[in-house]
Amino acid sequence: MVKISNNVTIPAREIEISAIRAQGAGGQNVNKVSSAIHLRFDIGASSIPDLYKERLLKLNDQRITKEGVVVIKAQQHRSQEKNREEALRRLQELIRSVAVSPKQRKPTRPTRSSRKKRLDSKTRRGEVKLARAKVRDNV
Repeated sequence: MVKISNNVTIPAREIEISAIRAQGAGGQNVNKVSSAIHLRFDIGASSIPDLYKERLLKLNDQRITKEGVVVIKAQQHRSQEKNREEALRRLQELIRSVAVSPKQRKPTRPTRSSRKKRLDSKTRRGEVKLARAKVRDNV
């Protein structure tokens, strides 16, 4: 069971974990031992709140497939148990990231003095550029 918050948990039966062989260096051990963990979590079929499901499916995350399945591969550690803990931690982190609702933005308007300062600086800049221009005689 993975605890997301005080009132949201994911039962172990909803998370599919399988051990696979890790990639990369590891000597003879890499060919014999399945130490990497492949975690699959179906968002649609899970018991997490609908709000979390919607936010997860809206996320533009490469770990979430088009079918709405979270796929996490953990192979950092040499131990299968540590990789399992790492994969579960990453899933927990992903779901916790959508649990926090984004802060509502209050539309604001610039003050009168800031608008005046902006226009004054634009005028000054224009005068500086005008001073660089070639001087012509109007005779």
